Amino acid sequence: MRSRENAEPRPGVVTVVLVNYKGADDTITALRAFDDVEWPADRLQLVVVENDSGDGSTEQIRAAVPGALVIESGANLGFAGGCNLGVQHATGEYVAFLNNDARPGPRWIEAAVAELDRDPTVGAVASKVLDWDGALVDYVDGSLTWFGMGYKREVEKPDTGAYEVAKDVLFGTGAAMFVRTGLYRELGGFDERFFMFYEDVDLGWRLNLLGHRVRYVPESVAYHKHHVTMRKFGNYRESYLLERNALLTMFKNYDDESLARALPAAMALSVRRSVARSGLDATALDLQRSPGGDDIGTLEVPKMALTGPLAIDYLVEQMPSLLTSRRELQARRRRSDRDLLPLFREAMEPAYGMPSYLAAHEVLVEAFGIAEHFTARHRILIVTGEPLLDRMAGPAIRAWEMAKALAPDHEVRLVSTAGARRAGDGFSVEYAAGTGLREPTAWADVVVFQGFLLETAPWLKDSDVIVVADIYDPMHLEQLEQARELGPDGRRHAVEITTHALNEQLRRADFLLCASDKQRDFWLGQLAGQGRISPAVYDEDASLDNLISVVPFGVEDSPPVQRRHGIKGVVPGIGPDDKVVLWGGGVYNWFDPLTLIRAIDALKDRRPDVRLFFLGLKHPNPGVPQMRVAWETRQLADELGLTDRHVFFNEGWVPYEERADYLLDADVGVSTHFEHVETAFSFRTRILDYLWASLPIVATDGDTFAPLIRDHGLGRTVPAQDLASLEQALEEMLYDAEAAAAARKAVGSFAERYAWSRVLAPLVEFCRTPRRAVDLAVPAAGGPSGKRWTQPSPSTSLRADVALAKGYLAAGGVREVSRRASGRVRRVLGRS
Repeated sequence: MRSRENAEPRPGVVTVVLVNYKGADDTITALRAFDDVEWPADRLQLVVVENDSGDGSTEQIRAAVPGALVIESGANLGFAGGCNLGVQHATGEYVAFLNNDARPGPRWIEAAVAELDRDPTVGAVASKVLDWDGALVDYVDGSLTWFGMGYKREVEKPDTGAYEVAKDVLFGTGAAMFVRTGLYRELGGFDERFFMFYEDVDLGWRLNLLGHRVRYVPESVAYHKHHVTMRKFGNYRESYLLERNALLTMFKNYDDESLARALPAAMALSVRRSVARSGLDATALDLQRSPGGDDIGTLEVPKMALTGPLAIDYLVEQMPSLLTSRRELQARRRRSDRDLLPLFREAMEPAYGMPSYLAAHEVLVEAFGIAEHFTARHRILIVTGEPLLDRMAGPAIRAWEMAKALAPDHEVRLVSTAGARRAGDGFSVEYAAGTGLREPTAWADVVVFQGFLLETAPWLKDSDVIVVADIYDPMHLEQLEQARELGPDGRRHAVEITTHALNEQLRRADFLLCASDKQRDFWLGQLAGQGRISPAVYDEDASLDNLISVVPFGVEDSPPVQRRHGIKGVVPGIGPDDKVVLWGGGVYNWFDPLTLIRAIDALKDRRPDVRLFFLGLKHPNPGVPQMRVAWETRQLADELGLTDRHVFFNEGWVPYEERADYLLDADVGVSTHFEHVETAFSFRTRILDYLWASLPIVATDGDTFAPLIRDHGLGRTVPAQDLASLEQALEEMLYDAEAAAAARKAVGSFAERYAWSRVLAPLVEFCRTPRRAVDLAVPAAGGPSGKRWTQPSPSTSLRADVALAKGYLAAGGVREVSRRASGRVRRVLGRS
């Protein structure tokens, strides 16, 4: 017969593999049950591996079920080896495993395949397994102790209908489960060193840490007699296999930190467990002597007491091959142990009730810090290049809100490389820069950052920590305008430095955040140029949401409350009844406050009570210099005689917690800018404050918010630098009570979609199950195991320029790059 080993899987076909060992009657019962399964016969392949029973099982099964393919193994390969041999002959897209003493329910296949077809991130389906009569639970979820023993907490409980919700699990039971055939083969299938027991735990654990989900599907039901095969071996053999396979599973799948804590304690506990199960009094063995007075003699020990020591010996025997397996597996890891621990369910469960064993468990848990490690939450580090002070710029505010959102479920540290003098709410707030970043980055499971962190902490580029890059600010586009004053060479260097830093983020990040759908399209193009939109990423999620997600700037969930007036009746020259136009943020070179001031100048003659208030001219980061347009703004207001009469400047930014006092004193929020590429991809964070305060908005057309303002009636948009249109829009929103009221109502309802709790949902969800990007976690083809693909190195000169950026963050963030670069450019030009 032509060999069908590792045949190309046929789409829509399911191969069911059963392993028979001296159980032909049970196997035939299981096979005949497929006559009642609701699945097309032409999309079903039944494979039986006859595990050298030596009792005529092969002929008996072939005669009873001629449609099944019976493979003779030639030796007893155990459950693991038998299943692997069966999969070699599988032709189905999906392979299902069914114990030979089990039977499928009518929808066993249909329900499992529906889940696999629906969600490509699901690598395996764990079926609901009941006892033979369908009254008691055999499997509805898998649990794992910290010492590597898988178990079923709900076994033999009545099936009351409480287990009907699908969920992710650590592993399914080998008695009834489904796996994608190609994935199973890619992973090497069940580990044949296990022979039987925990091979399903090991497979599920491997799938999860490599980023594939194992999904419990309660509609996929099978029925199991349970341990019929094991009765042929006896309690000693079962105990030995459980002890040794638990150690194998731990050694392969734990990360370095977890293994270092757990393995020594688990080996000691294995010995104590075997001694306690045997009833042996170990203290009675001290100083037993032969009649001659020496210590050499014989001692009768129950063989059950040797299961632990022999299990450890097997671990040592298998260590060379296990080391290879471990290295290959850990090099491809995509999910951390801390991420997977919730799937263990009750990791600290002792699992056995013998008093001497429980005492040992308690001592070992304390001695090795097991509970501290295995019940810990994810450790998330958030890094910003902006100061964390009472007065904060947009990037600092964004980082602060991320920390607030993540702190309830994780251990969070918020670090600024530019200074920190605020107390966190459920999270720590710290300052760190340069080599001081080594400790917090080594502590973290996940690092979320903005700006130049990969340049100041370059060790992250080659680390296994999960990195989330927040690229909501297209810094390289800002530099096109911001760096004009540096001269041609300085401007070019500033753009190169910033572009290179962003490209490094795009190469390294496991997950990226941007501010809008338009930005996402822009960043996808740049990601494609970096080779990140690879087949592996696309095949995992064709939408590419696994790589980049939209997380706009947000507004507080609770409405603003004014505790005192910040502008009206407080700022000299602004009365309680004046009409206030608010400029709600900094003044940067890509903005156009000059046309706005001229519009106020024109409007004041008809509307003498109009006032324009700039909430802040000077950036709260002391290292960021005032930009040229800010100086020009002051000059124009002075020249037109508007300063402190119709135009007012707040020199420093207001404290973050006090901004509501100013926002609620305004009648209109304004944002005007020039028309260029930065505008097209920007996301004006100041407009979010206008939404929060239900302010009608007047803004220049051309950015992300302009169509939202128009389509949802949030205010008015005007062409860039159109003085007449701007003046008219301001007058309407200030003095047309009906139009202003309609805009306020629309803004109030629209703002709800930008609440921080909603916009940060993709980040919160990612941090629940953080994982390495699939293209970064898989070793390069043909390369050494664990060596990840990297982009070609940049030129030496560009690397040197980028190195200059390392210290810039501490002195002022992204915008400081331009100022610092200008000095270098002038020195270079002076030498030429």
